[in-house]
Amino acid sequence: MKKINASLLILPIFLLLFSSLIAKENPKAKRLSDYVNPNIGSVHSRWFFYTPAAVPFGMAKLGPSTNGSYGNANGWEAVGYEDNHTSIEGFPCFHEFQIGGIMLMPIVGELHTRPGSLEHPEDGYRSSFKKENEYATSGFYSVLLDKYNTKVELTATDRVGYQRYSFPQSDESYILFDIGNKLGESGAVEDAYIRMVDETTVEGFVITKPEYVKKYQPEASVKMFFYAKLSKPSNDVKTFLRGESISHQKEIRGVGACLAVKYKTSKNEKITIKIGQSYTSIANAKLNYEAEAATQNFDKTKEKALLTWNEMLGRIRAEGGRHEDRVKFYTGLYHALLGRGLANDRNGAYPKNDGSIGHIPLNSKQQPKHHYYNTDAIWGAFWNLTQLWAIAYPEYYSDWVQSQLLVYKETGWLGDGVANSKYVSGVGTNFTSLAIAAAYNCGIRDFDYQLGYEAALKNEIEGKNRPAGAGKLDVEAFVNRGYCPYIPNDDYFITKQDEGSVFGASHTMEYSFSSFAVAQFAKHLNKDQDHRKLSKLASNWENLFDPDSQLIRPRTLDGAFLKKFDPLAAWEGFQEGNAIQYTFYVPHEPNKLVEKVGRQIFNDRLDSIFVLSQKNTFGGGKTVDAFAGVHALYNHGNQPNLHVSWLFNFSGKPYLTQKWVRTICNEFYGVEGVHGYGYGQDEDQGQLGAWYVMAGIGLFDVKGLTQIDPELQIGSPLFDRIEIKLSNIYYKGKTFVIEVENNSSENMYVQSLSKNGKTQHSVSIPFQDVVNGGVLKIKMGENPNLDLLQ
Repeated sequence: MKKINASLLILPIFLLLFSSLIAKENPKAKRLSDYVNPNIGSVHSRWFFYTPAAVPFGMAKLGPSTNGSYGNANGWEAVGYEDNHTSIEGFPCFHEFQIGGIMLMPIVGELHTRPGSLEHPEDGYRSSFKKENEYATSGFYSVLLDKYNTKVELTATDRVGYQRYSFPQSDESYILFDIGNKLGESGAVEDAYIRMVDETTVEGFVITKPEYVKKYQPEASVKMFFYAKLSKPSNDVKTFLRGESISHQKEIRGVGACLAVKYKTSKNEKITIKIGQSYTSIANAKLNYEAEAATQNFDKTKEKALLTWNEMLGRIRAEGGRHEDRVKFYTGLYHALLGRGLANDRNGAYPKNDGSIGHIPLNSKQQPKHHYYNTDAIWGAFWNLTQLWAIAYPEYYSDWVQSQLLVYKETGWLGDGVANSKYVSGVGTNFTSLAIAAAYNCGIRDFDYQLGYEAALKNEIEGKNRPAGAGKLDVEAFVNRGYCPYIPNDDYFITKQDEGSVFGASHTMEYSFSSFAVAQFAKHLNKDQDHRKLSKLASNWENLFDPDSQLIRPRTLDGAFLKKFDPLAAWEGFQEGNAIQYTFYVPHEPNKLVEKVGRQIFNDRLDSIFVLSQKNTFGGGKTVDAFAGVHALYNHGNQPNLHVSWLFNFSGKPYLTQKWVRTICNEFYGVEGVHGYGYGQDEDQGQLGAWYVMAGIGLFDVKGLTQIDPELQIGSPLFDRIEIKLSNIYYKGKTFVIEVENNSSENMYVQSLSKNGKTQHSVSIPFQDVVNGGVLKIKMGENPNLDLLQ
């Protein structure tokens, strides 16, 4: 079966039985999900980060909320769940970039109408909890709420969330549906509705206005629908608007809408709620429920979710090495498989940009031919996520491309990030064209690639009538001038940028890279004129190279270099970075950059940057802030820097890549709530986790698979053996195995390489050789091998 979510829904029963047999034969056998710890890095994490009760790439993403109702002013701040918080306000069902809603909470005793605060949980319905009574892994979450002596358990299918509450004995037990209030990145609520259909059925919707939708498509909104079934008939129902008086009506509409179902419960009585979810209608939420959950109980669904996770995690099996590294590895892989979730219903219905409902065609089995996904911006994902998708999850990569093309077919433009097809251009640029081109390079071509090329080309060169949400609003300046002028402005989201922008220098570097990617796409398709034009644009970065400082330096409208130039000044011409960081942003032409700077100077400068950055944990130090490292020499906590440690492979000193990549894995990444991905850094939907996975297996492509025949660079694998299962739909090989001899913390340097029994001295391997299957053998040692080259 080619399509991922459909195949996950019909995993063969014998796999479940086989898994049970293994457990009986060896009760100590460790499943890969046992290495997953979602709490790692959850301090100061984004809204979509902590959703243990979900399946890979699912729509239903459930988890506890400690401060989700606080909302966030700008749409990107850390909010949702933090490992150091001690109280929970509820358990939301929708967690996605710019999407949040439908929160449930069990209550015993007095029914409060506000959640209360972290400082004063007693003022509302939130409850304290103890960390020793909390458990989370991929696919399951549980916690004991101290205030109510009630155990909460969560799991999910693709589109149905499960919540099971074990109540104490009480004449007043409630299940609260908090629907009409802002949650996570949802932004303000415009409307909400909830009603008790019958004694076991609750349904409703919420319409929100996320901050990024307000910036980029102000007339639009995001809708969420649900259809919930309760395992026990209710005794009574109460409704209220948050903070207002309680009534006994069975429905309520408006901002703040809440409904509480009342029960009389016995000691340890379990009540399960199955919540069908949809972005299109209540009817489709019900359809999703009936298709995925009507006949499945909580325990079977939990086991199926765990089985699904273990199958997906098991596509990359890492053996040997330190236990701590396997925890980091599989937690990182979990995050990479969690983000960018499903947005279409079982019948193919999906939300369109104009607010209407589209329909993906169905196959002979009456399942969608592909799926549609919500997505954060793909900014930087070519250095982690798309590489990982291409190698081990190509069917998802294909679906992702096709879902992006749905937006293009409707609007005429590729979106950057999309929330229910609404534009949510996170950083105001757009690398979707690069990701489409890279998919084609890798042999993922079961999409309309002629349409994909049309969309990609337009994304690189056209600015006329370009909507703000498509990003790259200064692309015409880039094409016509050869660079994007730096125009200072306090508003980073200005929509009028024809002549240039506040991030003109970083945009020039980024557009050069994506022009290169689409140039290779053009060459594939024999578009010779386009190839020549795009190839010229790909070298526009040279127009910002200052030979005096040997740095990338912003130019102003008059063509002059910026006069008051501070190479460490963040935000002055550079998006979330500075001139030191962005000077290395020439991934498509690294040899040319090395040549301009001079090989010796390049290596000495870059090595010294890492020596100094190690003292600052390779970024923001121990400051808990997503942008703590934007003023630093190197910032691993943000996307523009993620290829830099691999550049030594192009400057004649690959052993320094081996050293520094291994060191970053050991020191930037941790296994604690606050030190997981740096200290409170910005783990955008699996970006940093995916980087660790690629570094852990010792393969990475600085060029982000944009070269017409992509090559991966070899680093310093963390494990003794890595086996990657390959898709027989897309690739010839069955498995690609990396065998690492003499590996240890001290032995981080590659001594020798052989591929399928043939010795090689290059630290590069063609992508095609990987997916054709075979064995790469790497011998390690404690001293560098100076004979290995690019």
